[in-house]
Amino acid sequence: MQKIWKLKEYDKNYINKLMQKYQISEILAKLLAFRNIDEDMIDTYLNGTLDDLRDPFLIKDMDKFTNRVKKAIENKEKICIYGDYDVDGITSIVIMYKFLTNLGADVTYYLPDRLVEGYGINKSAIEYIASIGVKLIITVDCGITAIDEVEYAKTFGIDTCITDHHECSDKLPNSYCIVNPKQKDDNFKFKMHAGVGVAFKCIEALAKIYDLKKESYLDYLDIVAIGTISDIVDLLDENRIISKYGLEKMKNTDNVGLKALLSIINFKEIDSFMVSFGLAPRINACGRMGNAKVAVKLLLEQDEQKANKLAVELDQMNIKRQQIEKQIFDEAISQIEERKLQTKNSFVLYGESWHSGVIGIVASRLVNIYYKPVILLTKENGAIRGSGRCPAGFSLYDALSKCSSDLIQFGGHELAAGLSLKEEKIDDFTNSFESVASEYSNIFSEQVLDIDLEITLKDLNAQILKDIKKIKPCGQSNPSPIFLYRGLKVQAIRTIKDDKHLKFTLKDSSKLIDAVAFSQGDRRDEIKIGDKIDVICTVSVNTYNTPKTIELIIQDFKKSLN
Repeated sequence: MQKIWKLKEYDKNYINKLMQKYQISEILAKLLAFRNIDEDMIDTYLNGTLDDLRDPFLIKDMDKFTNRVKKAIENKEKICIYGDYDVDGITSIVIMYKFLTNLGADVTYYLPDRLVEGYGINKSAIEYIASIGVKLIITVDCGITAIDEVEYAKTFGIDTCITDHHECSDKLPNSYCIVNPKQKDDNFKFKMHAGVGVAFKCIEALAKIYDLKKESYLDYLDIVAIGTISDIVDLLDENRIISKYGLEKMKNTDNVGLKALLSIINFKEIDSFMVSFGLAPRINACGRMGNAKVAVKLLLEQDEQKANKLAVELDQMNIKRQQIEKQIFDEAISQIEERKLQTKNSFVLYGESWHSGVIGIVASRLVNIYYKPVILLTKENGAIRGSGRCPAGFSLYDALSKCSSDLIQFGGHELAAGLSLKEEKIDDFTNSFESVASEYSNIFSEQVLDIDLEITLKDLNAQILKDIKKIKPCGQSNPSPIFLYRGLKVQAIRTIKDDKHLKFTLKDSSKLIDAVAFSQGDRRDEIKIGDKIDVICTVSVNTYNTPKTIELIIQDFKKSLN
């Protein structure tokens, strides 16, 4: 697949206007312009505080939610928080459980076993929840499709309050209330919260009706930030504020379990990258391997020794997950090559014994390599379950909607989704999905790498690092700034970490610049010492050097034309 380098164009007059209005550098003005932030929102983007969070009661049914929870507490009804087994669901359970416990509620939580029960509410779980005397179920990060399950809960005298962030279909559960900003008739202006973000708005609302101090819910921002960043929702508006202040709180967290996990991963900097590649894989690992309760217990644990033990257990689960992931990845690549699927617009791959908790990660890796929609299927308890990922510009949720006649059920987001189907329908679904994907073949034939702006040696200074810091935290819809740097001479090049990555020493004039290209070790022979190359890169700080130096993180490279 060809990679097209596309340098963004800008309106000089608009850039000058931003520079003068906000007293910022030219580079920062361009970075802001390229992120399509409304001019009246730029000040909030740069300087937003917790005071800029909107009133949670502007979300539809929030008053019903708070009234029902208050009634349950007053009547000493048992409450069950029903969540999901990924990072978003786990963190949602943790903050809701802690907050309700502090209010004096009789509260428990339920996490379905990924390998046995699958995603969402199920009737067997409801029967168990009823057997322990629960009268109110609060869903977090799930429930918006639980039409039959909500009705089943009513037969046991159980009310259900749904809090969710997933896409809403035309028919919704007839629950006591639904708190989901994505409802079509919900006027809340920000629609892109993660499940934990919606849960956070719920406890914020409860704090207001109980007239509690802001700290009663802001104390959980570190946990909310983990779920928000991990769920790959837009890091703009309220999500940006939550993540920014949550990362700051994480640096001095008072959560014993989180502190233990941070000490194990030992990242140099607490930022969105650390959450995505340090915390999230370990918290996710236990859910993927079938026991998400370990992560919930860790984040609820008060005893330091027990927390350390649980953190080690999570780390070991993650190592096991990595081993299984590699095996599935290798088998998936073999299927693609043996069946000569490279020319297809989509991949639907089936491995009967593939681990259902890991196929989503492998699908993401395949998307990064082939830049086309990928769905991996496996057999689980006699049923065929799948997990899909896709590149930007293609909606997996919409595509599955068009193939719904071949499916038992499906759900998810634009870029990630889950599904189930009958085994005899695999071929029909594969053909249907390919037909939908073929309508988008133009976006799969080449991968466009959008470049914010071109830099030269004079830009590698403290100012550019300050400008990049202003853009952080980076993530979905607010990516790390990408730069083009031309004409760098290769002084040294080698592979590192089992030949997985490339390490460079580059030269511009008399200045030596360190650079690294992650997961590009297989490109070692494309260039040699003395070559001049152009690179697409992010600009970072090498914290391993003393004193600290600027380092380029290379996304792509090619030989210079001049």
